[in-house]
Order: sequence, then C-alpha cells, then structure tokens
Amino acid sequence: MPEVKLAAETRTEFGKGAARRIRRDDKVPGVVYGHGGDPVHITLPGHDLLMALRTPNVLIALDLNGKKELAIPKAVQRDAIKGFLEHVDLLLVKRGEKVSVEIPVHTEGELAPGGNLLEHVLNALPVEAEATHIPESVTVSIEGLESGASILAKDIALPSGVALGVEEDAVVLQVLSAQAEEAPAEGAEEAEVEEV
Repeated sequence: MPEVKLAAETRTEFGKGAARRIRRDDKVPGVVYGHGGDPVHITLPGHDLLMALRTPNVLIALDLNGKKELAIPKAVQRDAIKGFLEHVDLLLVKRGEKVSVEIPVHTEGELAPGGNLLEHVLNALPVEAEATHIPESVTVSIEGLESGASILAKDIALPSGVALGVEEDAVVLQVLSAQAEEAPAEGAEEAEVEEV
C-alpha cells in the first residue's frame, strides 16, 4: 500500500471554538497516539486528509515538526449532514509491526437463480497485518450460491502475512431466500367468497 505524505502541526488550542477556527482554515484537528507516548494534538491539511482517507486503512507518512512518523487512521469523525471531516485519531505504527484493522469485503459473481438475497453479516473483516502491508480489501466469489449457503471467515483467502482477527467460524456472508408472499389467484378468491 502506498504511503500518503501529510504535514502536521502541533496545536495548543482546544475546545469547540478552537476546532471551528481550525476547520475554517481548511484544516482538521486530530490526535496522534501509540507506542506508549503521550497523545499529541495536531492539525492536518483538510483536503489532503480527505483524499487520503478514501483508501481504507491508508498508511500516512506524517511530517510532524520535522520528525517523520508512520500512522494509520483509527477513528474518523465526520459531520452527519455535510460529510466534512471534524476530527481524526491516528495510531503510530512502525515498519514490520502487526496491527489489527478491518478490511472491506467485496463480492463478485451472481447468486443462483430464484430471487435469493445476499446478507453481509460482516461488512469488514477483522484481520492482523503488518502495518506497511495492509490489504485494501478482500474479494469473495458468490457465484451460484443457493439459499442457506454461507461463507465463513476461514473460507476467505487472505494475502500472505495477513491473519484473521475473528473466529474462523464467524459468518461473513449468507444467502437468504426471498420470502415474497404470492398473491392468490383470481379463481381462488371467487371460490372463497362463494363458500361464505
């Protein structure tokens, strides 16, 4: 996964008023923590951070007051209506270090005919991976699956160096039968009326 370089500045102002001023300048307040150090309050460039966060579990190369650090996003707060970034928590990582993350699950193929429905029990699969080699997603084939079929976590092929962060028997996807109620035929309705 490529690294995204972002320049961060430490901040000393806190609270809602300070956060509003930061966002007015097209920046995002955030916190960097990890490796046993004290949390560092920072500001990040808003547009660059927004573009970086389009990639799940993006690896961010931070330039923090001249010091180079690697971090991954752990919590992102967005405005519920407008969708702009309000705050971000970043976790410091090192090359070779294993981290626990969730990666999106994508599907390919078509279910067996019959109007079945695919339920994503887990939209994202918890895994452990090296911080610099986190897969962007996993793809699962659902070709020809029939009602009642399910795909377990252990059935998903993961890249080398990536381990499941959830029980092997955890259901990730399952196929449900569509339970649409059939309308009674016209003749049947008339027969019922005559009986009454």
